[in-house]
Amino acid sequence: MNINLTLIGQTIAFAIFVWFCVKYVWPPITGAMSARQKKIADGLSAADRASLDLELAQEKASKEMQKAKEESAALIDQANKRAAQIVEASKDDARKEGEKIIEQARAEIQQERVQARDALRAEVAAIAIAGAEKILETSVDAKAHSEMLDKLAAEL
Repeated sequence: MNINLTLIGQTIAFAIFVWFCVKYVWPPITGAMSARQKKIADGLSAADRASLDLELAQEKASKEMQKAKEESAALIDQANKRAAQIVEASKDDARKEGEKIIEQARAEIQQERVQARDALRAEVAAIAIAGAEKILETSVDAKAHSEMLDKLAAEL
């Protein structure tokens, strides 16, 4: 065999092989590579969007937390003010109730004082009449005695 004929045969076989690869093998490989490249690019862009969304969500969450903290601080302040008002109202009510009890006790003491004076007057009158009876050794009528005591009480 001749080396030229072999070389030409191999060149033709190689050309057919290259044509076959370009026509049937290369398009699916380049399609798969471009699909993979597109998928990777989409994944990277999705990751970028996700990181931006995450940053936005974190900012929104921090704003919401700050707002919630401010609202809770306002509610706590309002509750403390209301508690102070309730305490003051309770103190005022207790003070008024104490004064009312003191006034009732004073009225009761005054009433007992008047009753004690009346009882004392009655006893003094009875003792005076008993002493007068012994002195006079006569009994004084009860009705006359009562009238005499009323006159003496009115004079005193």
